[in-house]
Amino acid sequence: MRPGKQINAAEAVQFVQSGATVALAGLISLAVPEAVLAALGERFRTTGAPSGLTLLAPNRPGWKAEPATGLEHFAQPGMIKRVITSTFSKRDSPRFVEMAVNGGFEAYSYPMGCLYRMIRETAAGSPGFLTQVGLNTYVDPAARRAGTTRVNDATPEADFVSRIEVGGEPYLFYRSMPVDVAIIRGTVADPDGNISMAGEPVSVGMKYLAMAARNSGGKVIAQVKYLTERGALHPRMVEVPGILVDAVVVEPGSIQSQLGEYDPALSGEFRNPHLPLPPLPFDIRKVITRRALQEIRPGDVVNLGVGIGTGIPSVAREEGVAGRMTFSLEHGAIGGVPAMGTPANSGAFGAHYNPDAIVDSTEIFDFYHGGGLDVTVLGFAEIDCHGNVNVGWFGGNLRGPGGFLDIAHRTRTVLFCGTLTAGGLDVAIEAHNDVRVSIAREGRNRKFVDHVEQVNFHGPSAVTKGQRVLIVTERAVFKVGAAGLELIEIAPGLDAARDIRPAVSFDFAVSPALRDMDHRLFRESPIGLAALPN
Repeated sequence: MRPGKQINAAEAVQFVQSGATVALAGLISLAVPEAVLAALGERFRTTGAPSGLTLLAPNRPGWKAEPATGLEHFAQPGMIKRVITSTFSKRDSPRFVEMAVNGGFEAYSYPMGCLYRMIRETAAGSPGFLTQVGLNTYVDPAARRAGTTRVNDATPEADFVSRIEVGGEPYLFYRSMPVDVAIIRGTVADPDGNISMAGEPVSVGMKYLAMAARNSGGKVIAQVKYLTERGALHPRMVEVPGILVDAVVVEPGSIQSQLGEYDPALSGEFRNPHLPLPPLPFDIRKVITRRALQEIRPGDVVNLGVGIGTGIPSVAREEGVAGRMTFSLEHGAIGGVPAMGTPANSGAFGAHYNPDAIVDSTEIFDFYHGGGLDVTVLGFAEIDCHGNVNVGWFGGNLRGPGGFLDIAHRTRTVLFCGTLTAGGLDVAIEAHNDVRVSIAREGRNRKFVDHVEQVNFHGPSAVTKGQRVLIVTERAVFKVGAAGLELIEIAPGLDAARDIRPAVSFDFAVSPALRDMDHRLFRESPIGLAALPN
């Protein structure tokens, strides 16, 4: 009988040598090979090896700092030389982010979807790929004023991305890079290393990470919850073939998400017809969410970003229109209801309850890059007069863009949703016979600024591509056009000169057809979307 590939975590991490490039799987608490990451951190803590690692992490694994999870295991001086990722979380990985900001290691931030595609090109033995994702943004070497991919001053300029012309059109060339070790996660393995992800809510590039390492001459370590008999897995249930896997670590304590108990409605094993989705409290967030929902048409495929957009499923159910749209997140689930989490706890963010399908992140980004999305509802930290948007680096706050650039690249309708100002904003709503809105206290922090610190969305490029771009706030709706921002709607009772211009750092046009925002948005009762034709 052939020997199996099962070893323990401490043995598995011996595959990782100093100076190696290590590709990490996982999304916050979903599909994270936590036992292997913890063993790797412990090995360095006790022996000083492996050191000088390059981490390639399209997403960020880790959901809390105490006890350490995910990237926090690598927050040790000397362990990391370089990090290439798309997203950072000071809440979930504070020591790691502090080291990144303060030059504890070289750190680069790139679009999530492009990182997944870089890994796939490595798997294919390709030098890289061409795309227009990121043109004229911080990732474009020719867009000097748009910001930089470098997270700190200790990080040297990199050549991962170059700008070239093909057929007279500009493109970005993202260079692939060899992978020495891939650390992945599944649900079940057999002795030959065939990996099923039957219990996981996301795939997040597992097979592509494994192929990239294998075809680079490297090693693949897979953590799973269960071990089954040889031949017990249905071939259609194998996400990562055993020919790609060198070591299997069985960790019975592996979690589906930080929510705790296994939920079959997240993995698609079971559909929960009584999914709790309580109505949002009536406040300015709900006003903005309702206005965004008015832009979604029956049959639309809709992506929701973090922030106000997370309230769309709740408001859609309250309005009786949830079944008219299909939700899609960049982490692979299609259909059902996104599990969005809260500002204090990301929960199972990235997963869907009752999904119709779960595909790999690499493939869903192909769909997005090609223009498959009808609508996306995204947040914003800063916006300038041209409609350029920043979410990745602002006021000393390092977030990274995640999949923001990839999602917004070719989506037909892009909705940026948020309050006009932040920090103590208080909006009063009177809705008796007539609706009147007033600004009781303006927010301390401006979000509509002269110059964004980092361009993650290039407004003029979107206009050229024919995208419809709206900025929806609690008191105004702007359209992004060739001349920049144009005010097209204002909350009832407000005056543009008195209540909007003083809170915006630049001049903007006012539409000659300026109208009130729908008065129904500002009443507690549903606004009646269900009465509209399908």
